[in-house]
Amino acid sequence: MWGLLTVYWKQLTAFDAVELIAWRMTCAAIVMSIVVTVRGTWPTLRAAFADRRTVVRLVVAALLLSFNWGSYVWAVLDDRVIETALGYFIAPLATMAIGVLVLKETPSVPQRIAFGLASVAVLVLTVSAGRPPWVAIAIASSWSLYALTKRRIPLDAIDGMAGETLALVVPAIAVLAVLSTRTDSVVQQAGAVDWVLVLGTGVITAVPLTLFASAAKSIPFTLLGPLNLTVPVIGFGLGWLLYSETVPLVRFVGFAFVWAALVVVMYDRIAAGRRLVADVAVEAPL
Repeated sequence: MWGLLTVYWKQLTAFDAVELIAWRMTCAAIVMSIVVTVRGTWPTLRAAFADRRTVVRLVVAALLLSFNWGSYVWAVLDDRVIETALGYFIAPLATMAIGVLVLKETPSVPQRIAFGLASVAVLVLTVSAGRPPWVAIAIASSWSLYALTKRRIPLDAIDGMAGETLALVVPAIAVLAVLSTRTDSVVQQAGAVDWVLVLGTGVITAVPLTLFASAAKSIPFTLLGPLNLTVPVIGFGLGWLLYSETVPLVRFVGFAFVWAALVVVMYDRIAAGRRLVADVAVEAPL
């Protein structure tokens, strides 16, 4: 879902990336407010906003997310889809490193192999770019730090996402108020289809990020990192096949290492799942 959002944002290239991010944050806040109302968890959110430490973490998470969104959307609108793919290739490495260095997780041997393969892939892809991939680095660093911040917020996936969007909804509305006066703004130039897409950014934001937040709280970072590699694989395919961005042979070599890393990780998780099922079967009473 996250990888295919590139196609969605490509339909809005006529508008400024900062304005689109402000619309995204505002619409996401509206969607999450409806969800929270249906779930009846406003008391939980009020308690969270009453706690200074939780508020700080929500604001930090929201800022990191907004920065990540902004970098990604700007790059897509600027025809740098493959560079966003590189950013999301680097992000799993940083996520895995956080799991080991900060959260003290112990990676398995297959995970170490996958980390090595992915490291080679990122090195190859970075060198092939021929210049410092600043957009990719911004995307990777903000996403990995966002994942760590999410893990430390004492809210479930849905309430956490709601808290983040609500934490910055007022600044987002202020940005819209300023930018909407420009002649090239959404308010001044958007047609009916454009408005549907702009207002739909709340839904396309809330669903994949809520799923990600749930995963960030429930599975090891040393697994979450490699699984994130599916996003740049999709991004690379879109940039190359759909948007005709230049892809030299060396980049294909880098992606081959990525696929190898994914195969190793998934084999490891399947094997671990089978061992768990076998252990439960042995321990279960007759």
